[in-house]
Amino acid sequence: MNKINIDIIQNLIKDEINNYQDQIALDNIGKVIAIGDGIATIYGLKDAMNGELLIFNDNIYGMVMNLEEDTIGAVILGDDNQIYEGDEVRRTGKVVSIPVGKELLGRVIDAIGRPIDGLGEIKCHDSLPIENNAPSIMDRESVNEPLETGIKAIDSMIPIGKGQRELIIGDRQTGKTAIAIDTIINQKDKDVICIYCAIGQKDSTIAHIVEKLKTTDALKYTIIVNASASISAPMQYVAPYAATSIAEYFEKQGKDVLIVYDDLTKHAVAYRSLSLLLKRSPGREAYPGDIFYLHSRLLERACHLNKKLGGGSITALPIIETQEGDISAYIPTNVISITDGQIFLNTDLFNSGQRPAIDSGLSVSRVGSSAQIKAMKEVASSIKIEIANYLELLDFSRFGSDLDQNTKNILRHGAVLMEVLKQKQYSPLKMEDEIVDIFIAQDKLIDDVPIDKIHDTLVNIDMYIHKNIPEVYEEIKNTHILSQENKDKIKQAVINVRTGMQQ
Repeated sequence: MNKINIDIIQNLIKDEINNYQDQIALDNIGKVIAIGDGIATIYGLKDAMNGELLIFNDNIYGMVMNLEEDTIGAVILGDDNQIYEGDEVRRTGKVVSIPVGKELLGRVIDAIGRPIDGLGEIKCHDSLPIENNAPSIMDRESVNEPLETGIKAIDSMIPIGKGQRELIIGDRQTGKTAIAIDTIINQKDKDVICIYCAIGQKDSTIAHIVEKLKTTDALKYTIIVNASASISAPMQYVAPYAATSIAEYFEKQGKDVLIVYDDLTKHAVAYRSLSLLLKRSPGREAYPGDIFYLHSRLLERACHLNKKLGGGSITALPIIETQEGDISAYIPTNVISITDGQIFLNTDLFNSGQRPAIDSGLSVSRVGSSAQIKAMKEVASSIKIEIANYLELLDFSRFGSDLDQNTKNILRHGAVLMEVLKQKQYSPLKMEDEIVDIFIAQDKLIDDVPIDKIHDTLVNIDMYIHKNIPEVYEEIKNTHILSQENKDKIKQAVINVRTGMQQ
């Protein structure tokens, strides 16, 4: 940051002496005495509020973050190259807000609501402060309705409910964003509004995501808030709060909203930068002491409102990037303790070809089967334990060649389960398709199929059922149960398909 200009301070002191009786200017108009790195030190504005919106010249905005005896510290929400020492700053009397409304659907905006997709102005009629109090306990309802991701491994083992906060955590390039985007794509025709908040991502990555959402017809119910790596730390800091205010607008109308924060590690780094520049005392790993509060006040706003308040919900999927799989680091442990569970992506599993690379041992959903329909609860009840047994025996089997038949069966069944849970990116499945696939695997109907033929076999079985006994899928979709009659039909379909494939 530039050094405070002594001449400007001397002039301000003289002005204050000459205009001792007139304090109005100090209340409403201040002067910049230092500017740099997105931070402005301002003399005056004695009645400024924390979080208040300030206006600099040329309609550049700032936000108050430090309140000191004679000066305030403000972060610049824009280009600080157009602000100079001695410039006037005016109060607005309002906290920083963002325009909200259905007009934002299908658009890409920055952290303060300005369109950045080249599609013209967005005319919203309402606005909300970016900071709001989280709903009280009495305003909330228990999470009991599934938010379907379309990913077999998640919907069966780590279910997510509407109103839940489920952390996606793992090393760089392990498929964290892929899970979030697949979940957004899977909300098509489910009356769920989706918000993707990009923090510190590359512009090329955001462009790719926008294009993929367009091609899958998912952009029409999605809002993208982009605070990319190329913009200032203040904008990256503000972005997730602004995105959550947009989500709250729809939640209060009784809508279900899915919001993805990609990622909060970069958000914490941006806040650390601001805090150090504002001369706040650093703590562990140079993060300020309120870094936990930073994310807790954000994620606590996600919930399922009770029916008196419209019954809307915000489901949050924060993403955290780890280093070498270390989930015991400072920021990961903070966010793990705030959220209702985590999906941990394992680098070794990813490199071995398991996609999505979900570590079922370290992943957990604290909502659990409350966020599953009855049919999924029934077919997937033991899948996590069976995979844990398989992975444990797999390590053990590497030390000895003489295995009994029971151990071989467990290893074989576990390998089939892992193969069935593999899924290509951008291809989420309907809940009924997931349940049938998992039932076939769990009932050991394809345990003797060669591993490299598992996927082809499942595809053929699914096609056969869709064509010849579609009532199986209809029953699951409409009643959320899988009857014994339809289980028998699935078993017969497996026999018919496998017989046909062998011939």
